[in-house]
Amino acid sequence: MTAPTRVLLVDDHPLVREGLKARLNAVPGLEVVGEAGNAAEAFAHVDQAQPDLVLMDIGMKDVNGIELTAELLASHPKLHVLMLSMYDNPEYVNRAMQAGARGYVLKDAPSDEIVSAIDAITAGQTYLSAAISGRLLRSQTPRPVLSLRESQILAALGKGHASRQIAQDLALSVRTVETHRQNIRRKLNLEGQAELIKYAVEHCRDFGDTSTVA
Repeated sequence: MTAPTRVLLVDDHPLVREGLKARLNAVPGLEVVGEAGNAAEAFAHVDQAQPDLVLMDIGMKDVNGIELTAELLASHPKLHVLMLSMYDNPEYVNRAMQAGARGYVLKDAPSDEIVSAIDAITAGQTYLSAAISGRLLRSQTPRPVLSLRESQILAALGKGHASRQIAQDLALSVRTVETHRQNIRRKLNLEGQAELIKYAVEHCRDFGDTSTVA
């Protein structure tokens, strides 16, 4: 018989680990061999339990799961890491994969998807949930070119500045700022103000240096 895939759970919430352990141990061919709530415990369990795969949370109190992934793989290069996160931000996904993770699944994914991801990764493949793949593709779609002024305003919106403050900082009238906001929404095909603010927050770093924007 084929040996079961040995899984280590790394998450700083005991209830989350307990739920994952119950779900995964019920799957033939999977065995949870340890649980860790911080970086020190993760290293200790990897050394002692020798798991095949680490199911890694990103947002932990004492360490970033992406950084911990890179550190674990530096000393255990044959280890597989599957990120399990509540964040679907493309930046997190890209950073996790660059750190050496072989897959990325959201925490609200059904247990079948987590099992499918584990199977794919242990078979030498990579795995991204469909929702994450869609966001990555959208994030890589070329953006319409914004003017220098529009880029400045979008960056300011991403930092939480209101139109009145932006107008004061850029020596513009509030009406002019509002006109630029409408033009940005039109160029980026954003439906309303809430969607504009959300986009600005997610992409404000892209517009932090506006010196090269046309």
